[in-house]
Amino acid sequence: MPSVRPGSLKDPEIADLFNKHDPEKIFEDLREIGHGSFGAVYYARCNLTKEIVAIKKMSYTGKQSQEKWQDILKEIRFLRQLNHPNTIEYKGCYLRESTAWLVMEYCVGSASDIIEVHKKPLHEDEIAAICLGVLSGLSYLHSLGRIHRDIKAGNILLTDNGIVKLADFGSAAIKCPANSFVGTPYWMAPEVILAMDEGQYDGKVDVWSLGITCIELAERKPPYFNMNAMSALYHIAQNESPMLPNDWSDAFCRFVELCLKKMPVDRPSSEELLMHEYVTRPRSDTVLLELIARTKSAVRELDNLNYRKMKKILMVDTCETESAMGDADDQQDDHVGGDSSKSNSITSEHSIHSVGVSAASSQSSSSNSIPAAAQNHHHIAAHHQRQAAAAVAVAMHHHYHLQHLQPSRPSGGGGQQQVVPGSAASRHRNRPPLPNIMHSMNNNVTPTNSASVVPAPVPAISVITHLSGIGHGTGGGSGGLLASGPGADRMPPIVCQPRYLTTPAAQAAVYAASSASSHHAISNAVNEHGPNNFATIRTTSIVTKQQKEHMQEEMHEQMSGYKRMRREHQAHLVKLEDKCKVDIRAHKTALDKEYDTLLHNFTRDLERLENRHQQDVERRSKQTSTAEKKLQKEITLKQDGDRKVFDLNRKKEYKANKERWKRELSMDDTPPKRQRDLTLQSQKDNLKQHEAQEEQRMLHAQKQYIDLEMRKFKRKRMVVNHEHDNQQLRDELSKKEQQLEQAHAMLLKHHEKTQELEYRQQKSFHQLREEQINKQHDTELHNQKDYMDRIKKELLRKHALGLRQQPKSLKQKELLIRTQFRETCKTQTKQYKRYKAQVLQTTPKEQQKEVIKQLKEEKHRKLTLLGEQYEQSIADMFQSQSYKLDESQVIECQRTNEQLEYELDMLTAYQNKNKKQAQEQRDRERRELENRVSVRRGLLENKIRKPHNSYPCLLVNLYLYLPLYMDAELQQFNQERAERLRMKHEKQARELEAFDNESLALGFSSLSLAEVSREAYPDDEASLSGSVISLAHSNSSTSFPAGSL
Repeated sequence: MPSVRPGSLKDPEIADLFNKHDPEKIFEDLREIGHGSFGAVYYARCNLTKEIVAIKKMSYTGKQSQEKWQDILKEIRFLRQLNHPNTIEYKGCYLRESTAWLVMEYCVGSASDIIEVHKKPLHEDEIAAICLGVLSGLSYLHSLGRIHRDIKAGNILLTDNGIVKLADFGSAAIKCPANSFVGTPYWMAPEVILAMDEGQYDGKVDVWSLGITCIELAERKPPYFNMNAMSALYHIAQNESPMLPNDWSDAFCRFVELCLKKMPVDRPSSEELLMHEYVTRPRSDTVLLELIARTKSAVRELDNLNYRKMKKILMVDTCETESAMGDADDQQDDHVGGDSSKSNSITSEHSIHSVGVSAASSQSSSSNSIPAAAQNHHHIAAHHQRQAAAAVAVAMHHHYHLQHLQPSRPSGGGGQQQVVPGSAASRHRNRPPLPNIMHSMNNNVTPTNSASVVPAPVPAISVITHLSGIGHGTGGGSGGLLASGPGADRMPPIVCQPRYLTTPAAQAAVYAASSASSHHAISNAVNEHGPNNFATIRTTSIVTKQQKEHMQEEMHEQMSGYKRMRREHQAHLVKLEDKCKVDIRAHKTALDKEYDTLLHNFTRDLERLENRHQQDVERRSKQTSTAEKKLQKEITLKQDGDRKVFDLNRKKEYKANKERWKRELSMDDTPPKRQRDLTLQSQKDNLKQHEAQEEQRMLHAQKQYIDLEMRKFKRKRMVVNHEHDNQQLRDELSKKEQQLEQAHAMLLKHHEKTQELEYRQQKSFHQLREEQINKQHDTELHNQKDYMDRIKKELLRKHALGLRQQPKSLKQKELLIRTQFRETCKTQTKQYKRYKAQVLQTTPKEQQKEVIKQLKEEKHRKLTLLGEQYEQSIADMFQSQSYKLDESQVIECQRTNEQLEYELDMLTAYQNKNKKQAQEQRDRERRELENRVSVRRGLLENKIRKPHNSYPCLLVNLYLYLPLYMDAELQQFNQERAERLRMKHEKQARELEAFDNESLALGFSSLSLAEVSREAYPDDEASLSGSVISLAHSNSSTSFPAGSL
């Protein structure tokens, strides 16, 4: 599916994350309070609820817009799920002009701001209180399976109530474990740096970052902070864990040592650290409240100091004029303004910006404890009155100081003093008029800030401007200090000695007139803000410093490019892994389909074989029934013929006996006829009785014969059917054996295909990772060389600046030597005059001319010698300063080059170690795959060499679990075969035994059944030997008695 365009709300799930209203109509009084790579954070007030909030503006335009948009969505989803006192509260999110407005609760500042304000570490109790809040928040995040991944002092915020809040979840991980290269370099855990090389990491990376943060709070900077960020990464990865100095308590040192365990398995979790003695030991409940109050006070003092310095600089510049002692004036002005670093910072963007924003922020911070707007009004007005009075006093002091330092010159204007144009005048030409300076100062804020800045009253500027107008109107009045020269037409006349401000009453009147409008503006601003004044512990210098650091895009772009490259590498690995998973699934699906098709064919073949066997059984059953009927019919017909023959023979025998008996009786005439008739009748009856007995005996014999023959036939058919059943079972097992051989052959083929796919995927993985490591190392070397070139260029620029500034410093030293030379010359001249006067007093007048000539020659010689010493001193000074400068620059170059070479060597060693470890890991993975494949192949072949008595079953992931499957398959088949054979034999034995018992009950012995039948069975093609063999197990000894048939 194509990726969604950044900023598109067509997806209902994404649209649900944003509010549909215009944020510029909902929020007002926006002031920038932070800056970073994501954008800027603003203080703001909601018009609907009058609630003070913080707004994080994130733009998703430009390069990597899709990635920026996804990061914004991830952070919003992450924040929406959080609900804990120690995590920043989510208020909502808006979209406006390709910028996401993420609205959160407002905090007064971060732990990093506190260190920056106080310029010293925190106390242990303060660090412990901060750690307790951080651990509570981390424990909550880790319980949800989340990882913050960017814990540092700058992301640990504090509310006005002293509650610790975790913020900046832009680098957070929604699932655990993770393996992305995310975070700030100096706070990264080793496993995060090595995530792509050594696997995944969990929430314990936040514990490491907390340990580094503790060192940051205790020493003001994290370890390796003096190094390049890229250099710090490989130092963290391969060096031992940093430690705290021994001057901290044992509990704190043990806590940091636990947090910074190198191996994650040895590092405790955030839940376990909540029970550490350092966090649980007793301390004041108000330690963070006191820290915040102390920081607010320091912020007010710093901002007010900068405000006063700016006013002082402006007034000094206004009243500065050229004089013969201009250099001395400059030195005194520098002394008044502070050291060089401070005076330079005053003229920077920060100091100009702080006139409006910082003064307002410090005043609103100080007035949080006063609930009423009127009290705020009175407090701010009184404060500005004190500032204005101090500024006027300072201005008058500088005018008085300039007046006394300026050398008096003869003039014809009745004591008027005119200034010759010089360096001061040239400086004035490069400056705009004083009111324009203040106008630009008050407007030098961002558009969002301009609406919210409380305008500070500028009474001293108003007084000077008013005096300038008076001076301009009075022309060259007495006491005026006028500028002349080519640039004088662009400058308003400046009066440096206002005579009518000599009394406090006059000063108060001028201030009241000049500050009326400012006083009204302050009251309106205070009434507008109410109790929710701009409370912060961030000085304006911190915000400006962040802005300037963000403007130095080269370093940020290098680091962000490196992170982006690592993320791209991770994305490529994930993409390749997903592709391999898809290929594996497709491969499995194809193999499963092929195997299922084979099993389906096997099932159909077995069904056909079973149907054929069933048809054969039915056919044989019908044949047996038909043969039985036919045999019975044949025997019955034969017996009927025997009975007919028997009847004929009986009738013949009866007729013959009757004729014989008649002849015998006719030959004997002795017995009477009646007796002869009775004797004949008696013989006939006996003959009939005998014939009936013979007939009964024949019928009984025929019945026994037919029953015996039928029992023989049935037993023979039973034995034949058993043989057929056994043959069918053998055919079925033989068929299944063939199927098993085919299945095993297919499994071997699948194994070969799977092995080939696994080798190919592993090769692609190893090739991609090797390319990524090479690219990463090339990038690291390139970045390191860029860093080295940048350091060298900065050093050359610094040295060039030193060389450019050297003539100025040499000139100052030369002026100093010249001044000393002049003083020495004056001293010698005075000594010469006194010595000449003394000599002339004691020397006769006629010798004075000669003495004066000698004295002049001596004076000329000494001055010439002094001049040579002066020239030599200048030359020695030039040589010495040049030598010192050259020597210091050479030493600095050597040290810098040694440090850079050391870092480069460390990077090279680290990369070589990484390459070696990566190669070892690839070799290990290759060997593991080869061993796994060989073991699987061996098991498969061993299983196939066993008797092929398997019954195919459905296959799931066969090519991954062949050994287990083969073993289960063989066990199942062996059990089934043994069971079927046992049941078959038992059934046949029971059937034969039941038949023999039934035959014995009918009077047929086993021997009689075993005799060869005299009848020819219909369709009997089998040998009778099978019947004899099948009856061999009979142990019956019973036989029919003789004559029973």
